[in-house]
Amino acid sequence: MKREIDPQVYARVGGVLYLLIIGLGLIEEVFIRGRVTVSGDAAATFANLGQMEMLWRVGIASELLLLVLTIALSVVLYVLTRPVHPELALLALLLTTVTTAVESAYVIQLVEALFPLGRSAYLTAFTPGQLQAMTTLAMKTHVIGFGIALLLFGFFCLVTGYLIFRSGYFPKLLGVLYQLAGVAYVLNGFALVLAPQFAGRAFAIMAGPAFVGETSFAVWLLIKGVRIEGWRSFTTPTALA
Repeated sequence: MKREIDPQVYARVGGVLYLLIIGLGLIEEVFIRGRVTVSGDAAATFANLGQMEMLWRVGIASELLLLVLTIALSVVLYVLTRPVHPELALLALLLTTVTTAVESAYVIQLVEALFPLGRSAYLTAFTPGQLQAMTTLAMKTHVIGFGIALLLFGFFCLVTGYLIFRSGYFPKLLGVLYQLAGVAYVLNGFALVLAPQFAGRAFAIMAGPAFVGETSFAVWLLIKGVRIEGWRSFTTPTALA
């Protein structure tokens, strides 16, 4: 006998997972990387990293936890959007799978940034400036990789936003806001590659729509959940006939 899905349970779990992911992301960007990195000053960044190495490692650990939570959230959102359009929901799931894989691969660069701080004998072959440059290059590589992951995530937001809009059991406004977040991520990703000199300003501008779109959906999942009548219109035998 097929077990009936309780969409409210999935919605509440999804809301908790999503808010945890947003919270971890903000902590990493503002309170960890924002404290360690100094824009345009490799020497100061290198010095900060040496003084706050454990904080940096905590950031790496939180990034790994964020990725695990993202995998769980992807399954939850797949279940919640599948009744609207199974194929598009599967496409969205595949997009988050690739996004998570790309982001996971570039976490290695955060670890690599610590290598020049070591005391191994082979590091004496490099000057202080060269060690600083290696750390800076590792950090910059991570920024590019993270931007590529966000670009892919932007397409996920576009697809999922459409499914939210069409669902009938989520407000249409949430779907629009979620798609705006997707547009912001996609534009930011392409700006990072095509116009890197403007990428910093572009991210600052686009972070607002992205934050509003994702946070509003996460809060709705946690507090309101799913409109049961709308859900049943997609999942009852009559609707599926």
